[in-house]
Amino acid sequence: MVEERRWHQHYPKEIPTSLHYDEKPLHHFLEDTALRYKEKKALYFMGKELTYEELCQSAKKFANYLQGLGVVKGDRVAIMLPNSPQAVIGYYGALMAGAVVVQTNPLYTERELEYQMKDSGSRVIVCLDILVPRVTSVKGNTSLEHMIVTGIKDYLPFPKNLIYPFIQKKQYNMVVKVEESSNTHLWTSIMAKAEAAYQKVAVDPVEDIALLQYTGGTTGFPKGVILTHRNLVANAKMCEAWIYKMKKGEEVVLGVLPFFHVYGMTAVMNISIFNGAKMILLPKFNAGEVLKTIHKLKPTLFPGAPTIYIGLLNHPDLQKYDLSSVQACISGSAPLPVEVQEKFEKVTSGRLVEGYGLTESSPVTHANLVYGNRISGSIGIPWPDTDAKILNMETYEDEVKAGEVGELAVKGPQVMKGYWNKPEDTENTLKDGWLLTGDLGYMDENGYFYIVDRKKDMIIAGGYNIYPREVEEVLYEHEAVLEAVVAGVPDPYRGETVKAYVVIKEGYAVTEEELNAYCRENLAAYKVPRIYDFRDELPKTAVGKILRRQLIDEEKSKYKTESPTS
Repeated sequence: MVEERRWHQHYPKEIPTSLHYDEKPLHHFLEDTALRYKEKKALYFMGKELTYEELCQSAKKFANYLQGLGVVKGDRVAIMLPNSPQAVIGYYGALMAGAVVVQTNPLYTERELEYQMKDSGSRVIVCLDILVPRVTSVKGNTSLEHMIVTGIKDYLPFPKNLIYPFIQKKQYNMVVKVEESSNTHLWTSIMAKAEAAYQKVAVDPVEDIALLQYTGGTTGFPKGVILTHRNLVANAKMCEAWIYKMKKGEEVVLGVLPFFHVYGMTAVMNISIFNGAKMILLPKFNAGEVLKTIHKLKPTLFPGAPTIYIGLLNHPDLQKYDLSSVQACISGSAPLPVEVQEKFEKVTSGRLVEGYGLTESSPVTHANLVYGNRISGSIGIPWPDTDAKILNMETYEDEVKAGEVGELAVKGPQVMKGYWNKPEDTENTLKDGWLLTGDLGYMDENGYFYIVDRKKDMIIAGGYNIYPREVEEVLYEHEAVLEAVVAGVPDPYRGETVKAYVVIKEGYAVTEEELNAYCRENLAAYKVPRIYDFRDELPKTAVGKILRRQLIDEEKSKYKTESPTS
């Protein structure tokens, strides 16, 4: 139980400061919900619906099939899928088999995919048919033994399932045909043939790993964040307590946040399954489609990111749609502009509040109250069982006074076990159970927290975390690049966007278009610089370290000068 803290005075009577967590692994909650709400609709996907009983049976079939392939407790199973029934079934089925899920972004290039598969030691990957060429090209350099292939059409209702291959051909200029073999397996065959009688695996919720969720790092190489069953159960339970007006078995949750991102996984997928809610799955964000979906299917809960809400508010046909079903939204991944919050609440009947978290905390640690007092510009107050403090950045032992800026540290049952195969990084980030977030902020006299800057150089563009070093390493591999530094610059839509400052080698020439094409070959689209600034030299310290902060400060002052004053 967390000690009495100054922010607890703001808790409404409906939210306890400490919660009870069942001694169960994460997947047990799907089985419990399927027993309680057998015929209740669990998923809606492009016209196709699955009940909780169908969802649970499918997950059990998948678990059985994995065990038949030799997957044992602790083996890693990668899931490289957009939001779809397969993403939910694969996730819970892998956990039932005793495996550790490795969430993999479908946008990853071969380079990024190969690194993650090697580092995680994944034995099995579940991927879309259009991703088979990418997976096949890296498979031989990794520990991958089996590829399970599915397609969007696998869960489309008739006649969409017949039409979709033609749409796919037009969209991706490829006809997908995958042949089954001893190490290539078709999802449709698994669901048709596998039995639901899987072998139950003993799991210690506190110690056993459920998920490796990769996040970037200042070294440029993504780190696998080790999240246990308890970490994920605790954060879902905290979310449930925070949105205490949520009605079991009645809510409809809009799933546009990707489940391969820890925020979508917790705030949409896991919370829905814990509460018997119906999930509306959207494989990608399209403002027009989201507006139509809300108008037609009436979701009540809509977790999102600022860019999602901005995209909807700026859609030319916004006024044509009824969004009044939306009752509550928690915004994460990036700071929420006040004007976005106010405008979105005007077009819905709901509350939009800002929260805060990071991959290392499953992810949420703070949020404004959905049904109580909130402060614009604040990330709110810590969730139940979550402790937080602002540390002096010189000593890292002393707490600073209210109103003083320092590094935010958090502690609670949602905090990770550590980084996969990176003991030094773990030691530097976890201190006596406290997670050093790398974010600079302060707490006011009333216990509300604010983030003022990031200690790390991470860029948050459109809700995605982008680490400059990773982009810089790609730029440095280009034969014409002498020096490169990447920074986040202000962007009215994405919050920040990626800018590359580049010095070209003498005797070489390269255009912005050529450099952009090169980056697109080696980086996921959201990491590719949107702006290139070719310079004769870059600002440096006396020892030759490039002054990234000086470039960022230049951009900020330029942005302030160019932005119209209100």
